[in-house]
Amino acid sequence: MNQILPIEVEALLKEKAPLNIIDVRETDEVQAGKIPTAIHIPLGLVEFKMQDLDKSKEYIMVCRSGGRSSKAASLLEEHGYKVTNMTGGMLEWNGPTE
Repeated sequence: MNQILPIEVEALLKEKAPLNIIDVRETDEVQAGKIPTAIHIPLGLVEFKMQDLDKSKEYIMVCRSGGRSSKAASLLEEHGYKVTNMTGGMLEWNGPTE
């Protein structure tokens, strides 16, 4: 599984790179702040929402610490999606939130 550090994601956002970020935390966690442009799909809904994702795009998976996003990334990888897990999750995120 591909991995990326929060500081690397922040650098990509500063370059204005088009990033497809999926935040798999629960709704109350996301309300405390999420990475700008991130799409919120709670982990329990990923398998039901994956058909809405584009297999030609690459996705960065995010959660609180990296565990749930790793599970989501594995599930999507098994179904042919290009995914990268953000290790350390939002606990290590120092960039902007919305």
